[in-house]
Amino acid sequence: MTEKILILDFGSQYTQLIARAVREASVFCEIIPFHKSFEIDANLKGIILSGSPFSVNEENAPTVDIPALIQKVPVLGVCYGAQLTAKEFGGRVDKSNKREFGRAKLSKTAEDVLLENILDDSQIWMSHSDSITQLPEGFELLATTDSIPIAAFKKTNSPKALYGLQFHPEVYHSTEGKKIIKNFLVNICGCKQDWTAASFVHETVEQLKQQIGDAHVIMALSGGVDSTVAATLISKAIGNRLHGIFVDNGVLRKNEFEQVLNTYKQLDLNVTGIDAKGMFYKELAGKSDPEEKRKIIGRLFIDVFHEESLKVEGVKFLGQGTIYPDVIESVSVHGPSQTIKSHHNVGGLPDIMHLSLVEPLRYLFKDEVRKVGVELGIPDEMVSRHPFPGPGLAIRILGEVSEEKVKLLQEADHIYIQGLKDSGLYDKVWQAGTILLPVKSVGVMGDERTYEFTVALRAVTSVDGMTADWAHLPYEFLANMSSSIINHVRGINRVVYDISSKPPATIEWE
Repeated sequence: MTEKILILDFGSQYTQLIARAVREASVFCEIIPFHKSFEIDANLKGIILSGSPFSVNEENAPTVDIPALIQKVPVLGVCYGAQLTAKEFGGRVDKSNKREFGRAKLSKTAEDVLLENILDDSQIWMSHSDSITQLPEGFELLATTDSIPIAAFKKTNSPKALYGLQFHPEVYHSTEGKKIIKNFLVNICGCKQDWTAASFVHETVEQLKQQIGDAHVIMALSGGVDSTVAATLISKAIGNRLHGIFVDNGVLRKNEFEQVLNTYKQLDLNVTGIDAKGMFYKELAGKSDPEEKRKIIGRLFIDVFHEESLKVEGVKFLGQGTIYPDVIESVSVHGPSQTIKSHHNVGGLPDIMHLSLVEPLRYLFKDEVRKVGVELGIPDEMVSRHPFPGPGLAIRILGEVSEEKVKLLQEADHIYIQGLKDSGLYDKVWQAGTILLPVKSVGVMGDERTYEFTVALRAVTSVDGMTADWAHLPYEFLANMSSSIINHVRGINRVVYDISSKPPATIEWE
């Protein structure tokens, strides 16, 4: 079985970054809310306590039984986790005179395996309003900074190791932070660092064989990396007893339906393509509200998928390409975040169809899904494909959707995406797309006056899509894209570039 680290989440905005740092060290980890019960078995190598927006001095401050944990496994407290550690053992945590936020320099006061090969004056990142002002008896100071007296510490003569860091090693600005986390994993927890894409594929295929047995699985495919990788793993376990359904909802990208089906054929996936364009166009006619469009597409998709699924016998499972950020969000400390927009998924299908779920990617981050895709031999153009919204071009056409508008946008978007690929820019941005605006403007083509549509080009850089900055694409490239779109797509005479970041804007316009 895979060894693992458990991260107890107290609600920090950085908790996912801790998990990513652990995974990057080739060690498997899970995030669970601090109040959720769990078993400590032979596979659990250590526990990390996350930061938190709470103060340990609040009356209802979240807490865990750290003395009980260190009877079994090593523990590392980060920020709030460190403050909680100090307080639980009799130390002192006080309100800082000012909120300590930003860069600082770490000064080691003792040599320890946790800070092995860490430079003196290494840059770290702090984000806290409380500070540990006095360590408990039996604890040793390991590092300090100019602004805080206690930056790193450990418990001496502990059953299992217990460490605390007042700073955030998981964030980008802590330049050697990932090395500190790796020291905890390897030097202190004894992790073997054997969690790789290859080991994941092998273990997951074996688990899927056990889970599914001789039953059949039905799965909606989108052409995206998540559903494709999930389907390929399931197919490796059960072959043609996986029944994939790929629906053309009329708002896919240019030639996407044919290209994706061809790729699935190359991967030897058992997939049926359903052309339902007419049905979707009919239902979308006259609808301009983005939420209404999303709900129509989601409802029709479920109808089409359900109807097709009834043609397959022996189905007991529904395959889904759920990934770890979706899982974390649904079981977070505070519950699911406020809905900014509804998501097109097969959410209602398990209940309607009375099926059990098969989610082979539910513990992977997006970048890990891509690594598994490469390991499985999935073509690069699918593995490295940008995220694409479930409702497709319907939410990139602002206002009413029609077949004519879809064709306009497909042509413009094809020129833009192909241009990014040809210029070597596609892999440098997280996501790019073209938006058809519901306005027309005056233009001149030759000696003729035109009155045609405007498109906005969008490209963002991001790590996980939670936050994003607009991509600083070269002016020459943007000029070429504007010329190509206007010259080749009749009906568009103006091109603009979106320079909004997330937040406050979202990546998609609707």
